[in-house]
Amino acid sequence: MTCIPATNRSRPSPADGSGRERGHPDRRGIRTGFLSRRPLPVVEHRTAFPDHLPPVRVEDDRTMIKRMGRGDLVVRWSPAPGHTVGVAVCHLKSKLLTFPGNRHSTDDEQLRARYAAYALYRRAAEAVSMRFVADQLLRGDGRAHEVIVMGDLNDEFKAATTQILYGPPGSQIGTGGFQDSDLGDPRRLWNLAPRILEQGGFSRVFEGRKELIDHILVSRALLPRLERVFTGHERLPAVDGAHPAAPHDSPSDHAPVLAVLGY
Repeated sequence: MTCIPATNRSRPSPADGSGRERGHPDRRGIRTGFLSRRPLPVVEHRTAFPDHLPPVRVEDDRTMIKRMGRGDLVVRWSPAPGHTVGVAVCHLKSKLLTFPGNRHSTDDEQLRARYAAYALYRRAAEAVSMRFVADQLLRGDGRAHEVIVMGDLNDEFKAATTQILYGPPGSQIGTGGFQDSDLGDPRRLWNLAPRILEQGGFSRVFEGRKELIDHILVSRALLPRLERVFTGHERLPAVDGAHPAAPHDSPSDHAPVLAVLGY
């Protein structure tokens, strides 16, 4: 299996027999989705934050939101007879700041600081929403249920918003406790990022710095199936500053992140 998280160049496309499923577009038409050789039953497409998560403030005028910008999409995938994998894809709020008047720059540093906080609030709330989805797919035991959560998380694997998705702390790949099972295993997701980073992989070049901000997370049941994980970053255009996504007919500035699982 090759998993490719949706990038910020996903084109709108209706569901059809080839397994393309469209997610909820934001105001720029950006959405999440899957591409498969076979039909993928849709389990859920949600945008609302979990019930216990309060609305978050996103503007100086006290505008509050209670939903994800692009939503998530959850499907059931059958890689082999007797195997069903719950797969969720998302595209969290970027670090791109949009100021009043739909501007992307300002010389008011207090305004910049406030809107950076608003963007962080939103990305954190969206990460909490995805952790809610992961818990539903894990059904209390990721040792028995094969689950993948993936997408453009718009931050690196040690970022606080990314770590919200992991569940119980400890035992991540590359840590001293990775080889030892513990009581957190049934509820934990493992980010494959350390395996990519040790190969020098990355998914974006921002202001001359290589970053891995697109991720694949798996449940305990899938770790033994992992054969290879890598990125395809040949001819990846560099990003020189924070700006909106380029038109859909432009090359993506994110590289695909791919995982090969053995069945």
